[in-house]
Amino acid sequence: MENQKCGDCSLRKKYDNNPKSFLGRFWRWHINFCPGWKSYFTSLDENQKTFLADKYNFRKYS
Repeated sequence: MENQKCGDCSLRKKYDNNPKSFLGRFWRWHINFCPGWKSYFTSLDENQKTFLADKYNFRKYS
């Protein structure tokens, strides 16, 4: 996981700052199939997964 950049991804920050922006919406769409996000997300503990799933309305790997 040390090679994962998903925790500090610049596109993710764009989403956090403005979810309705083009880049924010692109990032949200992108995480549905991104292998890096899947690896990052599934490596988290259950509390972190739950937090991110709720924050990003993401249910794919929950």
